[in-house]
Amino acid sequence: MQEQLKQLQTEALEKVEQAQDLKALNDIRVAYLGKKGPITEVLRGMGKLSAEERPVMGALANEVREAIATAISTKQEHLEQVAVEEKLSKETIDVTLPGRPVKVGNHHPITAVVEEIEDLFLGMGYQIAEGPEVETDYFNFEALNLPKGHPARDMQDSFYITEELLLRTHTSPVQARTMQEHKGQGPVKIICPGKVYRRDSDDATHSHQFTQIEGLVVDESISMSDLKGTLEVFAKKMFGEEREIRLRPSFFPFTEPSVEVDVSCFSCGGKGCNVCKKTGWIEILGAGMVHPNVLEMAGFDSKKYSGFAFGMGPERIAMLKYGIDDIRHFYTDDVRFLKQFKRA
Repeated sequence: MQEQLKQLQTEALEKVEQAQDLKALNDIRVAYLGKKGPITEVLRGMGKLSAEERPVMGALANEVREAIATAISTKQEHLEQVAVEEKLSKETIDVTLPGRPVKVGNHHPITAVVEEIEDLFLGMGYQIAEGPEVETDYFNFEALNLPKGHPARDMQDSFYITEELLLRTHTSPVQARTMQEHKGQGPVKIICPGKVYRRDSDDATHSHQFTQIEGLVVDESISMSDLKGTLEVFAKKMFGEEREIRLRPSFFPFTEPSVEVDVSCFSCGGKGCNVCKKTGWIEILGAGMVHPNVLEMAGFDSKKYSGFAFGMGPERIAMLKYGIDDIRHFYTDDVRFLKQFKRA
């Protein structure tokens, strides 16, 4: 048995020395040190030995097992080091090669317009307010002077989730929520940018999802002249200092009086061209004085407070500003289209 153990040791050490990779080394470990290995088989025959021989053979078996395990561990470290060196040699970086150009993304035109408008109004003392895109019927309609059954609701074909929940059709609910948070105490001076949703067929000028930016000012002694002055500043900053605006009577349930706002054509200077359809003017947004009912429902005393509101579509402004002829370009992720708008 003693000779058998020594032979197993010699045989195992030779195989460890010859192992060329970690897999072969692990196979040797299992073959010699595993539960079904030859050393274990030898130890099972110790029952036939005398009481004096058993401790001697047990100690020898342990020495053989330890010698083989040590050899395997040393060889494993060597093979792992060789593997690392081989990997490093294959992955060596040639610092003399020219660098690969890094592609830098551009601002999406809608993002650029929204940020430009936000910067303008922040500079005028406004705050940016946000609200949920899944809105309640109350805030989307009723708090804005559109009770259930009001015919003007048909102007905004809506995506309803339940009878009382829908995807917001405008960002005006943010105005209603903000006014309620003020608990009847002014001033309120905010703009509300965000996505809105309406059941509309997608074509060159319409989309079922688009962006809106609405503004609201509520305080004592706010008048239509304040609204006009604000929108004149906006038009000149967005489209050029030579621009003029005009207000045309219109109707919105949440403002009274209501107006459509046109800006003098920046393409022809008001002389008439294809951009302005020969009129010299381009419609850019809707606005008006906040309806007394809206103020009262939000907790404001309409005899003490007044306000104005306006709403615009960044897509339309971007189309006018950059000469884009199809709203669908904004949402198709066409790199050729986006590359035209270089980062400032």
